[in-house]
Amino acid sequence: MPQSLVHNYMHIIFSTKDRYPFIDKNISEQLYSYLGGICKNLECNPIIIGGHKDHIHILCLLSRKIALMKLIEELKSHSSKWIKTKNMTYQNFYWQRGYGGFSVNPTEIGIVEKYILEQDIHHSKKTFQDEYRAFLNKYKIKYDEKYIWD
Repeated sequence: MPQSLVHNYMHIIFSTKDRYPFIDKNISEQLYSYLGGICKNLECNPIIIGGHKDHIHILCLLSRKIALMKLIEELKSHSSKWIKTKNMTYQNFYWQRGYGGFSVNPTEIGIVEKYILEQDIHHSKKTFQDEYRAFLNKYKIKYDEKYIWD
């Protein structure tokens, strides 16, 4: 087969260090746009980016040219440096060390988009930790509670 054909939708989730609520209304839209630019530069077409005060959701089409781990590294390192230049409020900004990466069935893209758009509504009822545990359980990922929040 002379051609490499790949079509992997990824739902990526990661939080701020210690789930500190850095992502406020003053920076959220700019941050989402910045993260989208990083995705585009790495040929990982962003579908939607959103989140809540202490975490990010990215739905993108993962490029066949980059590993998920490298995409995450680029997203976190560049956006962390960028946000610290925006205002003294963000000088102590850091992302958590880990992340979640979940494959998405192409027929469920609309469902995931709606889910990401409605983060503020969703988090009026559920914490980030509960949301993240639900993803881990849905995808049958074994985890040790004492390590996932570091």
